[in-house]
Amino acid sequence: MRRLINDGQNVVNEWIEGYTSAFNEYVEQDPDNPGVILGKHIADKHVKIIIGGGSGHEPLFPGYIGKNLADASVAGNINTSPSPQAVYEAIKKVDTGEGVLMLYGNYSGDCMNFDMAAEMAEDEGHKVDSLPITDDVFSAKNVSDRRGVAGDLIVIKAAAAAAAQGKNLAEVKAAAEMANRQTHSMGMALSSETNPLTGKEVFTMEEGDMEIGMGIHGEPGIKREKLKSADEVVSEMTDYILADMKTDENTQVYVILNGLGGLPLMDQFICYRKLAQILQEHKIKVYHALVGNYATSMDMIGMSITLAQLTPELQELLDFPCDAPYWRV
Repeated sequence: MRRLINDGQNVVNEWIEGYTSAFNEYVEQDPDNPGVILGKHIADKHVKIIIGGGSGHEPLFPGYIGKNLADASVAGNINTSPSPQAVYEAIKKVDTGEGVLMLYGNYSGDCMNFDMAAEMAEDEGHKVDSLPITDDVFSAKNVSDRRGVAGDLIVIKAAAAAAAQGKNLAEVKAAAEMANRQTHSMGMALSSETNPLTGKEVFTMEEGDMEIGMGIHGEPGIKREKLKSADEVVSEMTDYILADMKTDENTQVYVILNGLGGLPLMDQFICYRKLAQILQEHKIKVYHALVGNYATSMDMIGMSITLAQLTPELQELLDFPCDAPYWRV
């Protein structure tokens, strides 16, 4: 195992302790609930945004807690949903009376546990709503069945901006739903991730192979084949994404080219180079681009592409000022 950790059983608590120490001007670890990371700005009275999921995808989710972004994050064990109790405690800590919107990837464990927490909180008088994010274009034909990947960022940003503008809970959720509809992603991998609890790879992949369409937990993709050039890989992925979109000569996109943890930034920029060329060929304007590790899968070598097709409303929400350790506007 090529990981720099201590005891594998303690990795979740130790990474949270390290993260909250490094960014203590933004966040703090809830002393009563170690998996809950709270923003230090949550006293502001507006709809609160709670995000979260399994550990191993850092900086997703705590990297996006900050001013005009999320208010709290709940971390589960490695690739495992947080418990309903932890989510429930986070709701109680952040709600200031305007309601709470919870955002998370569309995975069965997350949906079940966040929904259970919402029911517990609603029984005590809290207003709670939720939205599973569904940006992965390959994972299902039915959009509501798709999983969430790096497009989580777009939805979180839009919802949080709407909340910061003083919109009510229904309006904030509507903004999140709109952003979710406009966001399209796809991933690929050249290696497995290494589980720090076992010291072993999560799945087996031969050196020199790649898998197109793989999810951030190692979910199977479209096909596994021998590694192609960066240009070929990006072209194939972008074809799938654009087939899921309706574009014309006026289309503008917000782009995230996301590293999954083990792919060098050099390679990510080579991939973005080709992506920009393809979008130009399709007369699609890049409004803004993010390149880097935004939603990882620990040490997996791979990347994902996210295109958020802008509407005037979505552009305004993405441009709204925010300040968090891993996203500033």
